[in-house]
Amino acid sequence: MKNTITSFLLALLSISTSISIAQPQTIKQRTNDVMADKEKNFAVNFLKETEFGVFNAVKGLNESQLTFKPVPDVWSIEECVKHIAASEKELWAMVEASLNQPANPEQRANIKATDTALVHAVEDRSHKSKTFAALEPANSPYKTAAEALAAFKQNREKLILFMKNASQDSLRNHVSILPIGTYDAYQLILLIGAHSKRHTLQIKEVMANSEFPKQ
Repeated sequence: MKNTITSFLLALLSISTSISIAQPQTIKQRTNDVMADKEKNFAVNFLKETEFGVFNAVKGLNESQLTFKPVPDVWSIEECVKHIAASEKELWAMVEASLNQPANPEQRANIKATDTALVHAVEDRSHKSKTFAALEPANSPYKTAAEALAAFKQNREKLILFMKNASQDSLRNHVSILPIGTYDAYQLILLIGAHSKRHTLQIKEVMANSEFPKQ
């Protein structure tokens, strides 16, 4: 499971070089309160907004619209939803594993990415990344879009509740050192929201296709 999550994250974060050139964040650059209330509120609102974005994008779509594929190697809307739901669970497992490790605030000096750069890089659809087999829609544990949406909602609501009650110091002081960069747990939570937005944009791309069913 750990290798699966790491591989997924590496694929996701390799989609843009903008992360690697962002200015370093050091402990000295932050306030005494490691994560300000403003940051916490932003994360909660971002998770809510990106959850709403998924549901709003697929609202009222029928079976032919959900399963429409512009070309054989492009995901349908239903496949996007299945991937969003499966990834939500895997990404949270990664954050949870990080938080179960001892805090390592001394590693904050190695963080190169700003929160904004990370979010923008993940959302940017101009850079494409192929997911790995475990999160391919064909291997999804969800049989239908409705089932996937229900699982996504359940897991996202849990994450929002966690974020509301999270220790501010804990999220910023638990740092994950990965082959492609160093990120704190707060940033990885933002990544979860950005990932669902990325695929909401993909859903909209499918709907914009000239052959997309009108009814």
